[in-house]
Amino acid sequence: MHNYLTQATLLFALAAPAAGLTGCCAREGAAAEGFDAARYVNPFIGASTSTAAAGVYHGLGKTFPGATTPFGMVQVSPNTITGGDNSPGYSYEHTTIEGFAFTQMNGVGWFGELGNLLVMPTTGPLQKIAGKEDGSIAGYRSHYDKTTETARAGYYAADLTDYGIRVESSATPHCGILRFTFPENDLSRIQIDLARRVGGTSERQYVEVIDDRTIAGWMKCTPATGGWGNGEGHADYTIYFYAQLSEPMRQHGFWSADIPDTWVRKKDEVVSIPYLQRVAQAPVVTGERQIEGKHIGFYTEFPTREGQQVEFKAGISFVDMEGARKNFEAEIASKTFDEVAGEAYAQWNRELSRIRIEGGTDEEKTIFYTALYHTMIDPRIYTDTDGRYMGADGKPRSTEGRFTKRTVFSGWDVFRSQMPLQTIINPELVDDLLASLTTMAQESGREYFERWEIVNAYSGCMLGNPALSVLADAYAKGIRGYDVERAYRYAVNTSRLFGNDSLGYTPSDLCISHTLEYAYTDWCVSQLAARLGKTEDAKAFAQKSRAYRNIFDREKGWFRPRRADGSWAPWPENARTTEWYGCIESTPYQQGWFVPHDVEGMVELMGGREAVLADLNEFFEKAPADMHWNAYYNHANEPVHLVPFLFNRLGEPWSTQRWTRFICRQAYADKVEGIVGNEDAGQMSAWYVLAAAGIHPACPGDTRMEITSPVFDRIEFRLDPRYAQGGTFAVVAHDNSPENIYIQRAVLNGEELAASHIDFAQIAAGGTLELYMGPEPNRQWGIDKPTER
Repeated sequence: MHNYLTQATLLFALAAPAAGLTGCCAREGAAAEGFDAARYVNPFIGASTSTAAAGVYHGLGKTFPGATTPFGMVQVSPNTITGGDNSPGYSYEHTTIEGFAFTQMNGVGWFGELGNLLVMPTTGPLQKIAGKEDGSIAGYRSHYDKTTETARAGYYAADLTDYGIRVESSATPHCGILRFTFPENDLSRIQIDLARRVGGTSERQYVEVIDDRTIAGWMKCTPATGGWGNGEGHADYTIYFYAQLSEPMRQHGFWSADIPDTWVRKKDEVVSIPYLQRVAQAPVVTGERQIEGKHIGFYTEFPTREGQQVEFKAGISFVDMEGARKNFEAEIASKTFDEVAGEAYAQWNRELSRIRIEGGTDEEKTIFYTALYHTMIDPRIYTDTDGRYMGADGKPRSTEGRFTKRTVFSGWDVFRSQMPLQTIINPELVDDLLASLTTMAQESGREYFERWEIVNAYSGCMLGNPALSVLADAYAKGIRGYDVERAYRYAVNTSRLFGNDSLGYTPSDLCISHTLEYAYTDWCVSQLAARLGKTEDAKAFAQKSRAYRNIFDREKGWFRPRRADGSWAPWPENARTTEWYGCIESTPYQQGWFVPHDVEGMVELMGGREAVLADLNEFFEKAPADMHWNAYYNHANEPVHLVPFLFNRLGEPWSTQRWTRFICRQAYADKVEGIVGNEDAGQMSAWYVLAAAGIHPACPGDTRMEITSPVFDRIEFRLDPRYAQGGTFAVVAHDNSPENIYIQRAVLNGEELAASHIDFAQIAAGGTLELYMGPEPNRQWGIDKPTER
């Protein structure tokens, strides 16, 4: 049983002076009893989109620092930028804030989405645009004092220096709240840019004044006005809100810009000077109670005394305005800011306590629990409190209590570590996700699984068929609370529509990535078919899973892009380390190791075990020590995330131990630049959580879990009794230290363990895995029969 911060303790913490980056993790404030995991969360880790800091076009973590709850629909976060490849709407190096939005994406690349309902407190003359940080056009954005910027689990605050206003934010699952502390001013204001969207603008908006404290409305977002992939991601949704202010709206007004039908309204255009000038010239409308338009805003003005606090809270829904109102009334209507923030912190403590660690430094604990925090943002809730959600056919539907509809499935990323982590600590979420993907395929009439889903959009982003991996992995682990037969049918359809069927490989510009990824997920379908007793399908898909062999050029000794006529694409100089040569966001050297389902077959093609081990060791040795983007082991991107665990399969487990500890130390840190690549909806952090815990899959869909060197002395997983018979599973590392990184022997539930892996069923059964650590490799322990053919 865990207890959390008392209300008095929390209120003290909320009132404490901001402490910048270290405030959330250096603060003393353990719970009266139990372990206060949330105190180690630092939401600033990864909160940068800077390509300069990353040294590469993908930037760094791209996380947001604002307030949210575990897997919540709402994220109330500061936004410092609109447009470009800035999906979280925030980057730490910026010096101004343009508002506080109620929805954000977490750590993804491509041109962003969400960033809706942008609220900003101001004083003085009304300005209708945020303007630009460089001052080329003025607006309502404000500089902020970095020394006052504070973020922790469920809470964010900063002082807007241009206005002398302090802003604090918190959230419930479906609602958000802002508290503004104003200076003395005859003309203080809260204004809302209803058109705002991170990657463009909403196409049309509506707002109405319901009474002197309440407003409601909607923003319709379509691909025509940018958003996900600057429109190429096909995101098409309407977000509804119902909001109240603690200060009566004695006077209010709107503005509505006349945007010509011929104007492009996407990510670059909406931040251009001509577009901003057009909005800045929009007429102010008073004396009305509602307005609809292409680019509208709302404001209410009132005098304030020094230190006066005004709260703005809003419920949101993707279904309708009634849903937003119901969410508001169910979660936040009667609550104060302090109550919301206290409950958010307690929710985070409850969820983070699914894993409890002992040992390690305070910095390592902060890295771990912030990573776990980042794995608990997506796939987020899409269902209203009454069980309704917007179906993939554009019609309101209900889960009827059977599951929680979820959204934001960054499949190509999260099948590797994020979803396998959730199978251990949150299997119900995996059930929800598979039910969500299956109902989406059904309701849309497409009857296949999307690889990158966002608010019902079949975005087509990235490649492969990652939902098939998640499905096979879940079923193998006993997670089956969805329509299994329908899901299986859609998996088969997905493979036939997007796969290697016609030629036995995929002759595209990304031939290597396409062919290898499809081969793996066909193996996943074969495993699922076998478990379902579909013997013929199992054989057929197992044969399809060998497609990777059809693009291996034995003369070159590596995978090579192949054309539709069977000929090889030209082989450039340094082909294996040439990024984008037949591969997505990677080199053939990086992508080529991705045959997790048939390591023996891969090794045979590559010249045998000794040759492969030599090549693998070079792959790691040539990577830079800072783990930033490179042509070798590139932890900043997903294709290599399973590679360190190949050493276990090749009879050299000490190398898995060495390199996972090295990556945990070098690729993660307690700082803004503390995630070397895009967080990608939890994947980058989930890799750390599992590797630092000493267990990680090398092939989702197979229940084998690789054992590696834990960062901590003890890691205890709390298991869900509805899915696992064991109460907890613990990994204990005796004599663990930064020097003692090698496993000398292992004991599982009192019995000697000779293998460098365990089965997921052994985790689900509960118990303790004890690892005895030392400074030198034990070359006798954990050696499976060598993978050779």
